[in-house]
Amino acid sequence: MANIAHVAEHTTRSLIDHLPLLQVLVPFCAAPIIVLIGSRRLAWPLAFISSVISLIISIILMLSVREGGYITYSLGGWAPPLGIEYRIDATNAFVLTLISMIGAVVLPFAYTSVKDEIRTRDHSLFYACWMLCFTGLLGMVATGDAFNVFVFLEISSLSTYVLVAQGASKDRRALTAAYDYLIMGTIGATFFVIGLGMLYMATGTLNMADLADRISDQGANRTVRSGFAFIIVGMGLKVAMFPLHLWLPKAYTFAPSAVTVFLSATATKAALYVLMRFVFSVYHPDFAFAKNTLEIIFLPLAIIAMFSASIVAAFQINFKKMLAYSSIAQVGYMLLGIAILNETGLTASLLHMFNHGFAKALLFMGAGALVLRTGSSFYLQISGVGRKMPITAGAIVIGGLSLIGVPGTAGFLSKWLLIQAALERSSDNSLYLLVALSVVLSSLLAVIYVWRLFEVLFLREPDLSIPISEAPVMMIIPMWILAGSCVWFGFSTDLLYDFANQAALNLLGGSMGMSDSVLNLGTN
Repeated sequence: MANIAHVAEHTTRSLIDHLPLLQVLVPFCAAPIIVLIGSRRLAWPLAFISSVISLIISIILMLSVREGGYITYSLGGWAPPLGIEYRIDATNAFVLTLISMIGAVVLPFAYTSVKDEIRTRDHSLFYACWMLCFTGLLGMVATGDAFNVFVFLEISSLSTYVLVAQGASKDRRALTAAYDYLIMGTIGATFFVIGLGMLYMATGTLNMADLADRISDQGANRTVRSGFAFIIVGMGLKVAMFPLHLWLPKAYTFAPSAVTVFLSATATKAALYVLMRFVFSVYHPDFAFAKNTLEIIFLPLAIIAMFSASIVAAFQINFKKMLAYSSIAQVGYMLLGIAILNETGLTASLLHMFNHGFAKALLFMGAGALVLRTGSSFYLQISGVGRKMPITAGAIVIGGLSLIGVPGTAGFLSKWLLIQAALERSSDNSLYLLVALSVVLSSLLAVIYVWRLFEVLFLREPDLSIPISEAPVMMIIPMWILAGSCVWFGFSTDLLYDFANQAALNLLGGSMGMSDSVLNLGTN
C-alpha cells in the first residue's frame, strides 16, 4: 500500500486535520462550560450536542483507517516519541465508535431518567461529570502514549465514582457501591502506573509504538516482565476480570439507571481495549511471558467467569443485579477470544465487545424504564409489567435474545466465531474442543436467566391496583434504536465483521498500525 504523508506545514489547517484531538477535546471542553454556565436547562443539550459531534468524528476516523492504515497526531510541536501522540488505527477507531455511539444514544434516555432519579439542583454537575467520564474513556482509547492512558483512566474513574454515588438519592447503598468502586479502582490504577514505571525504567520511553520497538529489541528482562504483570492486574480490575470483579455488581445495581446504561456498555470495553493493546501491540504474544499469561491464566479464568457469573445471575431477584452478573460472564467471552490467540478468536472478541455493548445498554435501559414506572427493579415489583408496557418489554426481549446469541441477533455471530476459533485451535490441542463446548453450555445458562426475566414480565399476574403506563417517548426511542441495531447487525453481518477483522489483524500485526499507510498530522 502506498505511503500517505501529510506533514505539518506553516499553513492554515482545515478542521478535519485535527479530528483525532477534537474527538477528545469536544467533550472535555463541554464539561467546564456546563459548570460555568450553571444552567440546568442547558446542561443536557450541551452534553448531547458534544456527544453527537464526537460520534460524527469517530465515524469519520473509522472510515479513514478501515483499510488498515493509521493516523498519527502529535501535540505541542514535539514529534513522537518525545511528545504526546494520538494514534488512530482500525482497532481503536472501532472502540471509539462504540463508545461515542453509546454516549449519543444514552443521553436522550438520560433526559427523563435523570429527572426522576437525580435531584434537580445536581443536574449541571451530573452532566459535567458525565462529560468528563466520556472524555476519559475516549482518551484512553485514542492516545498513543502509555502515561496518557493512565491520565485519562483517572479522569474517567474519578468522575465515575461521583456518578455512581448520585444514586444515593434513591438508595443509600449507592454510596457504599461508589466507595467500593473507588477502593478497587484506585488499586487497579496504582498497579497500572507501577507497571508503566517499570517499563519506563527499562526502556526510557512511554510512547506505545516506541515501547513495542524497544521491548522487541531488548528482549524480556525481569523489569519488563514485572511491568507486564502489574499492567495485567491493574487493567484486569478495570475490566472486571474474574476474580477481580467484586466492585461491579453493586456499582451497576445502585448507580442511577442512565449511569449504569452508559458504564455497562463502555467502561469495561475501554479497559479491555487497553489490555489488548498492551498484550498485542506493546508486548505481542511472541513475548513468551505474554503468551503463557493468556493461555494459562486468561483462558481458565474466562471460562470460570462464563459459568460462575451466569449461575449467580440465574438466582438473582433483581433485574439490574442479574444484568450486572451477566456482564461479568460476557467479559469472560471477550477474554476467551483474546486467550484463544488466533485471528478468528480476536475478531470474535472485538465483535462481542460491540454486540454486548448494544445489547446490555438496551437491557439496562429497559430496567431504567421499569424503575421509572414501578419504582423498583426487583422481580416482585415488576411482575406482569410486560403486559402493561409492551413496547418497553418488546425491546427487552430483543436485548435478551441478543445476549443469549440467538440467530438473527447481533450476539449470534460473535459467539459462533468464538466456537469456530476454538475448533481451529483444536487441530493442535484437543482441549480446545472443551473450550468450544464451554461456549455452548454457558450460553444455555444465559437462556435460564433471560427466560426467567421473560417469565416475570409476561407470565406472572400484574398488580392491577397499581396504575402503570408505557415509558416516555424519550426513553422508548433510544431503546428501539438499539433493539433495531441488534436485529440489523444480526442479519447484515458483513459491515461489523469487516471492521472487527481489520482491527484484529492490526493487533496481530504487533504494532500501533499494521501497514505502512500513515496520515501524519501534527502541530507546529
